[in-house]
Amino acid sequence: MTAEDIAAALSVMTDPQVASTYSSFFKTGPGHYAEGDLFVGVTIPEQRKVAKEFWNKISPEELLPLLSSEIHEHRSTALFILTLKFEKTKSQEEKNILADFYFQNRKFVNNWDLVDNSAYKILGRQAYETGDSSRILFLAEEESLWSKRIAIVSTMYFVRRGSFDLMKKIVLKNLQHPHDLMHKANGWLLREMGKKNEAALLDFLREYYPLIPRTTLRYAIEKLEESQRQEILKGRI
Repeated sequence: MTAEDIAAALSVMTDPQVASTYSSFFKTGPGHYAEGDLFVGVTIPEQRKVAKEFWNKISPEELLPLLSSEIHEHRSTALFILTLKFEKTKSQEEKNILADFYFQNRKFVNNWDLVDNSAYKILGRQAYETGDSSRILFLAEEESLWSKRIAIVSTMYFVRRGSFDLMKKIVLKNLQHPHDLMHKANGWLLREMGKKNEAALLDFLREYYPLIPRTTLRYAIEKLEESQRQEILKGRI
């Protein structure tokens, strides 16, 4: 099985109208965060269907042409396949190999959906299971917007298991990042912490309230009671 076979399977599912919608939704115009990203119009459910068909028929190395493709749905499907391979294996050695491959090819994980559908399921889980978060911390320091988003989203695996320290450290490291995609990601992870432990979220907000961008704050408190949300937005916390 080759990447070309998978690309061929995707090609029969393309829809120009879906491609146009995706191109607009993912901000592919000049000067936007996904400038030049190409869409052919394959929906996420269809990509997942192809991934389920092929995940155990191709190696990571053979997958690289798909992951490095200029076509967004190719990269997305490659990441769905990589994630399935990671989730299906019981070997920590194999998980480490897959995480290595993901890390080494992170430049192709270059849109927010690609990050959000893969980072915590591969890098985050591997870091949690091995007790080694060095890669996540390294990515948080890189200049790339996508590396920083991979770092914070990777902590989702920790947060959902009640471990918040790594997430808070990375949020604080990039709290003042200029891009709203980071503001949203930071808020999302803080919100997830609040779902597990509301007191931990409120403690964080009390300590760092003056520094938190408004978008981050709104995302972080989205699941709180409306009256409580309004008080926090007014600075009464």
